[in-house]
Amino acid sequence: MKAILKSAIALSALSATILSAGIASAQPYRVEVDKPGTDASYVGAGIAAGVTNGGQTGDAATFGGNIQGRVAVPNAPVSVRGAVLFSDETSAIIPMVSYDQPIAKNANVYVGAGYSFVEANGKPTPLGNDNAPVIVAGGEAEVLNGVMVYGDAKWGINAYENSPADAVSLQAGVGYRFN
Repeated sequence: MKAILKSAIALSALSATILSAGIASAQPYRVEVDKPGTDASYVGAGIAAGVTNGGQTGDAATFGGNIQGRVAVPNAPVSVRGAVLFSDETSAIIPMVSYDQPIAKNANVYVGAGYSFVEANGKPTPLGNDNAPVIVAGGEAEVLNGVMVYGDAKWGINAYENSPADAVSLQAGVGYRFN
């Protein structure tokens, strides 16, 4: 049933595109098979490395892991993303929205924003130890059928408790495409 629905939607979109090209068009219509970018929705896991220090006890740069995901918004250059950056003491849960720019077949770069919710304030995560607004920039690509790789940098603004310091964390991982 899901495959039939996807086929019907694709056929409707293709028909509308062909019909909107206009009868008087001097250019022949071509279906672009190898369009750049990826519309993959995926979930993955990997490493996360904090590269900043907040200047207080418990603010040291922290190495840990990440679980990240992306749900592409159909027919729009935006995605809803989520990340969990964890250390051996606690984790930061980060919902985000991103703008995605295709750069090659099956590959995007993206920039976005979100908010980091630290489960145990004062305990270190790769992105600081306090709740904070987050800016993200990264890239993603489908390297094999259904296998995604991703990497990004997250900037937590005022992400350390009792400190005005910002935090920066670098992430990389491998994911499974589920759409």
